[in-house]
Amino acid sequence: MSRQKKTKTKNRTNYIMQGSILAAASILSRIIGMLYRLPVTNIITDHGNDYYSAAYEIYNIILLISSYSLPLAVSKLVSAKAALGQYRNAYRIFKGALYMALVVGLAGSAVTYLGAGFFTGSLLNTPESELSLKVLALAVFFLAVMGVLRGFFQGMGSMMPTAVSQVIEQIFNAVVSITAASLLFRYGVSLDEKAGIADGRSGPIYGAAGSTLGTSLGALSGLIFLIIVMLMYNRVLQRQMKRDRTGSRESYGTVFKLLVLTIVPVILSTAVYNISGVLDQGLFKYLMLDVQKMEKSVVEVYWGIYVGKYKLLTNVPIAVASALSASTIPALTRARMEGNRKEMRRKTDGAIRMVMFICIPSAFGLTALAEPILNLLSWNTDPIAPKLFWAGSMAVIFYGLSTLTNGILQGIDRMHIPVRNALISLALHLGLMVVLVQVFQLHIFGVVLSYLFFAVMMCILNGLAIRRHLRYRQELVRTFVIPVVSSTIMGLTCWLVSIPLEDLIGVRFTAVVCIILAVFIYGFFMLILRGITEQELAAFPKGHVLVRILKKMHLL
Repeated sequence: MSRQKKTKTKNRTNYIMQGSILAAASILSRIIGMLYRLPVTNIITDHGNDYYSAAYEIYNIILLISSYSLPLAVSKLVSAKAALGQYRNAYRIFKGALYMALVVGLAGSAVTYLGAGFFTGSLLNTPESELSLKVLALAVFFLAVMGVLRGFFQGMGSMMPTAVSQVIEQIFNAVVSITAASLLFRYGVSLDEKAGIADGRSGPIYGAAGSTLGTSLGALSGLIFLIIVMLMYNRVLQRQMKRDRTGSRESYGTVFKLLVLTIVPVILSTAVYNISGVLDQGLFKYLMLDVQKMEKSVVEVYWGIYVGKYKLLTNVPIAVASALSASTIPALTRARMEGNRKEMRRKTDGAIRMVMFICIPSAFGLTALAEPILNLLSWNTDPIAPKLFWAGSMAVIFYGLSTLTNGILQGIDRMHIPVRNALISLALHLGLMVVLVQVFQLHIFGVVLSYLFFAVMMCILNGLAIRRHLRYRQELVRTFVIPVVSSTIMGLTCWLVSIPLEDLIGVRFTAVVCIILAVFIYGFFMLILRGITEQELAAFPKGHVLVRILKKMHLL
């Protein structure tokens, strides 16, 4: 193979390698997040989860407006300049974004702290969440600055700083959350005891606030790490800027204009995802408490299970799509700047296949093993919990795909399309939710089914847009059919095996055995049915080692 051909092959697979690194870190971060939420959920109870989720929904909206879109915008603009060799302009974009982050981060923190009472009490009918939201105010500022640093490194083609910072952030988050939740929960209980309140809410209120403290201090730890990396990288950056022979120098006014034009569509499209959570919670509680007159404690438990168990577990594989989307956007931007539509289609195809490779078996696995997994995590305290997974685990597939297709459209500079599609999907989603919750009396299951419907609509609308603008036809057999067949065999086998195993080794060991078995069964059938190629396996971190092992086993 010629050197030029090797270089092209390396460039084609590098974005998948970078995406794999970020995806692996995201999965690890989500696993850490899931593991620490296990003791935290048990400490603060489902009531505390309800208070925690209300604060987190508002926090996500403010974070979205102030800084959520900064990593994507910075990576997109920096990668475009780096592709043209304009390293000085890439650095000016970084500096301009940093100035913007300092201003909007401080403003976002102030709004979060000062408006906590109004947001949680008036908007979400959950005034018990006020303290938790105030604690999250610091995280808004830290994450704004951290987002610029992450976006810069991603735009320069390196996902490693972002990946490592995510893991560090989650480790600190886990340690602080567990410790603070436990200490503050006991403090809240003692306050109720002193006041002579037998069944008070101070324990869950203070426990939820302790859990949010981990988010703020975790963000600070990730920011410190990225600042250190940036200081170390500065020498390399100075050399790159010295080699920059391009004559054009963009003013900071132009930089801010570019940032705003890139950020606003991203804010609008991703805002719908986050606003839907706020609207869902407010609408559900209104229908349950004010219309159907259901007991408040029951509604809190329903919502606590939905956000603290169902959404937490389903979001773990969806993290793959988010990570690969972050990697795909700068890669697509470079291909677009070069006018290489064939490469844009190739990257789109590879990214979608990789996301489906993870999300399809995850959805089937959560459906088949919902009860054993919940038992393993000591979360199966209410019979409604596994039923939520049986009803809505397929949301993993469609949310993963819709997240990625949003990123693809943004990468090919069709920023307005995800906004339009998200608004259409949100309107239909809310209408369906009212019908299912109020008319058909499905309660929390109506929320789960409408959540799934939102993602399905986004996939359909985004898929049509990608097909139109890229002239792209999705390959179906290896991307969808073979993973579904392999996952079906995996799910049925594990479900049948789990029934006798529960009597022999107990529910917790059954979950561990079945999860390990599921990985091997799915991988075996994907290889036998040719659902994944040697080149695709080699693109994963340490993929060449895996390829050698599989060849020795005559599976490749």
